Amino acid sequence: MDAPLLAVTNLKTYFYLSKGVLKAVDGVSLTINENEVFCLVGETGCGKSVTALSIMRLIFYPGKIVDGNILYKGMDILKLPESEMRKIRGKEIAMIFQSPMKSLNPVFNVGYQISEAPIVHFGLSHSDAWKQAVELIEKVRIPDPDLRAKSYPHVLSGGMKQRSMIAMMISCEPRLLIADEPTTALDVTVQAQIMDLLLDIRKKRSMSIMLITHNFGLVAETGDEVAVMYSGKVVESGSVKDVFKEPLHPYTQGLLRCIPVGFERKTEIDYIAGTLPSAIGPPLGCRFHPRCRYATEKCRGQEPQLISLGENHLVACHLHGG
Repeated sequence: MDAPLLAVTNLKTYFYLSKGVLKAVDGVSLTINENEVFCLVGETGCGKSVTALSIMRLIFYPGKIVDGNILYKGMDILKLPESEMRKIRGKEIAMIFQSPMKSLNPVFNVGYQISEAPIVHFGLSHSDAWKQAVELIEKVRIPDPDLRAKSYPHVLSGGMKQRSMIAMMISCEPRLLIADEPTTALDVTVQAQIMDLLLDIRKKRSMSIMLITHNFGLVAETGDEVAVMYSGKVVESGSVKDVFKEPLHPYTQGLLRCIPVGFERKTEIDYIAGTLPSAIGPPLGCRFHPRCRYATEKCRGQEPQLISLGENHLVACHLHGG
């Protein structure tokens, strides 16, 4: 079997606050293969975005990556000097952030911002980089690309801003694109268009995508592999087919029960009782046990470990011997 494109092992990213140590990511391991859509799923605040920012090495004070390895093409990027990491960021691994308005600089036009990375990484002239930027704007299906290249972010619609961000991120043809909630705050029609665009780009460029989302429906439609996060940890992972067919962790089962089936309105809305625990002083044992209908004394006192149940299907739950 070929080596994975990205392998994260026991990643721990903590934030040292006046109230205590916030363990945003606490021992996460995951693997992303070539030309794969890998989905990272969980509630808001579970550590998905911090995992992505850790992979990009964009964790700043008071945060710190305190343990783990991040191997990209077999190279541990956590051990690289920042000067070398800058050569990887954008060129090899790129990231689409949740809010395009916060990521696009309001004082520069879109064409300038898209052309920056090719100038830095490939040494293109400004005229060649501008020409490429216009071509990319057209490729991400923004109408009238020559005009839009000269436009500033504030005159673009939400969908156009997100497409502009995608154009920026693919300008250097990265091998891995991290998409953090790429359809947030967009209407349903535009959401579908953005995901179709990302999948089309992935197919044409043989690119891997790490899709961060809380939308299991999106995972079912687009994903190859999925990892479910809860309170800074991965509680279940495997192929999308296996996890949807036979979810093993009670949290995964609860998330799937929240998905409406077809167009029929349910008589009773399914939900997971309780709320996500604080990452400062999380519960002992299994962190999901205060919300779990199957919790036992063992769950309250002993933390479960990820174990393999079937080919590439992992779960951290005492119900399965974890």
